[in-house]
Amino acid sequence: MKTLLTETADRAADYFAGLPDRTVAPAPAAEAGLNRFEEPLPTGPTTAEEILRMLDETAGPATVASAGPRYFGYVTGGALPATVAANWLATAWDQNGFSATASPVAARIESVALSWLFDLFGFPDYAGGAFVTGATMANFSGLAAARHKVLADAGWSVEKDGLFGAPPVTVIVGAEAHASLLKALAMLGFGRERVVRVAVDGQGRMDPAAFPEITGPAIVCLQAGNVNTGAFDPAAEIIPAARDAGAWVHVDGAFGIWALAAPDRAFLMDGFDAADSWATDAHKWLNVPYDGGIVVTRHPAALAAAMSIKAAYLHESEERDPFDFTPECSRRMRGLEVWAALKSLGRDGLAEMVERNCCQASHLAEGLAAAGFEILNDVVLNQVMVSFGPPETTERVITSVQEDGTCWCGGTVWQGRTAMRISLSSWATTEDDIERSLAAILDCAKRVCGD
Repeated sequence: MKTLLTETADRAADYFAGLPDRTVAPAPAAEAGLNRFEEPLPTGPTTAEEILRMLDETAGPATVASAGPRYFGYVTGGALPATVAANWLATAWDQNGFSATASPVAARIESVALSWLFDLFGFPDYAGGAFVTGATMANFSGLAAARHKVLADAGWSVEKDGLFGAPPVTVIVGAEAHASLLKALAMLGFGRERVVRVAVDGQGRMDPAAFPEITGPAIVCLQAGNVNTGAFDPAAEIIPAARDAGAWVHVDGAFGIWALAAPDRAFLMDGFDAADSWATDAHKWLNVPYDGGIVVTRHPAALAAAMSIKAAYLHESEERDPFDFTPECSRRMRGLEVWAALKSLGRDGLAEMVERNCCQASHLAEGLAAAGFEILNDVVLNQVMVSFGPPETTERVITSVQEDGTCWCGGTVWQGRTAMRISLSSWATTEDDIERSLAAILDCAKRVCGD
C-alpha cells in the first residue's frame, strides 16, 4: 500500500506541476484516448499499479485543467494544497461521517468547521448547518427546513402527512433565480413554474417595488451573487417586510456569500444576515476539492425536523450527529476539507484571496473594454460578461478562446444578449495568468472580428 500511495502522490504532484503550462481544455487526441476505457468487464483481476498507470496516462491528459490558474468557467475554484492533502487522508481513513458514534473525528471536525463559518459570516451562535454535496443540495436542505417551518406554523406536519392536502405555500423568486434553486424547489414538490417571479433590473437584482404582497405560508428566495453578473438582491429592502409577513427567507449564496470574508466587499451582503437560511459552495470560493456544499440556518430545529432519521440501531450521542441535518446518511468526511481550508488561509488569507480575484476580474474587464468590447455587467465581484458583437460573432470568439487553450471561458445569454462569461475564483490565479489570458482573448477576438 505504501509503495502504491507513494507512486500515486508522485503522479499527482507531476499533474499539479504541469497545470500552469498545459492547455486548459484537453487536446482532441487526449479525449479520443478515452475510448480505451470502452472495454468489456474484465474476467479476472487487474493490479492496482496497472489501474493507476492507466488512469494517470490515459485519463489524466483528458481532464479539464479546472484545478489550474486559468480556468474561468462556472465559478469553479481550485483546490488549496492543504485541502488536497486533507482529502487524501480522509479517503485513507474512509470514515462514514453520518454520526458521532460512527466517526467521532468526522463529527467533531465538522462541528468546529461550522462554528468557524458562523464566526466568519457573522451568523448567530445558535445557528445550525450541514455539509452537503453542492449548492443544489444546500438549497434543497435550506428550503426543506423552510417548508417544514411555514407549514408547521400553519398547523401542518409535512414530514408526517406529506403535501397532499397541505396548505398552499407561496414561493417567491427573482426572475433571474439560478436553475439549481428551481431544481431544488421542484424536488421539494413546489414546482419550477408554480413560483411567483419578481421582475429584476439590468443586473438581475429584484425590484422591491415589484414585490408581491405576502399572505399565508410563504418562502422568499433571494440571491447573493448572480451567476452571470455577480449582483446581489436588495436584501435590506426586502427581508424585513417578508419576515414581518411571516415568510421564511432563504438565500442562494453559492459564491456571493464569500464577499463577507473580504472587508472591502462585505457591504454587498448588507441585510442578508436577517434571512432564515443560507446556501453556499465551499468548492467555489473557499477552494476545497469537490464536493463541498454548505447550508446554514438560524432555525436548526426546523432543519433537524426536515432531515433527521430515527431507527433502533442508530444510537444518539452527546455530540452533534450529522445525519440529523443532512439528506444523506452514509456520507464522506466532507467537513474536513472546509476545516483545512479555513485553518490554512485564516481570516486574513481568505480575505486576500477573495479581494484578489475581484481585482483580477476588474482588470480583465478594463482590458476588454479598452479594446472596444462591451462589458454587460457592473463588475462588483468576480464575474465579467463581455459581448464581442452579434451573437454569432461572440460565440465564435468563445469557441476560439476554448480551442486556443490559454484559458477557458464559457458562454451565456443574459437578458437577450449573447456573452462570454468569465469567473475568477481560484487561489492559484496570478497577475501573470491574467495578463496571459487577456492577451489570448484579445488575440482570438482580433482573429474572429478582424481589425
